[in-house]
Amino acid sequence: MKTAEENFAALGLTLPPAPKPLGVYKPCLVDGKYLYLSGHGTVKEDGSLIIGRIGVDMDMEAGKLAARQVGLAMLATIKANIGSLNKVKRVIKVLGMVNATADFERHPYVINGCSELFSAVWGEENGIGVRSAVGMGSLPDNIPVEIEAMFELE
Repeated sequence: MKTAEENFAALGLTLPPAPKPLGVYKPCLVDGKYLYLSGHGTVKEDGSLIIGRIGVDMDMEAGKLAARQVGLAMLATIKANIGSLNKVKRVIKVLGMVNATADFERHPYVINGCSELFSAVWGEENGIGVRSAVGMGSLPDNIPVEIEAMFELE
């Protein structure tokens, strides 16, 4: 059975820099055997953000890719703070927020971009947790997706 680090390497994806807080909060917090990640945005490899609202500036496929990019930023935070993706036992909960027009209804599809990434890294059994995917009237800096999550540690 492959480790989370081996699974990630096999995807051929690159992590962006772990995002720094833009407010008064911690990007992650370990409490006993749980790891909590604050809301993460669409940080790209060069440190810039994917910007735009789904239904105006981008379609739902671009939104799904943006959600995957948020997942990559979350993985970067995990590695920067606890050292290895292998230290995560499983995904407990994901909350995905989608910056979309009022008539957009495919929020879960967009957040699948992150959930599919986590499933590929930790496997279907441990990489898929409970989840909410909701629409927002706006998000910070007009990013299309923000996601927070909770994980169980080994």
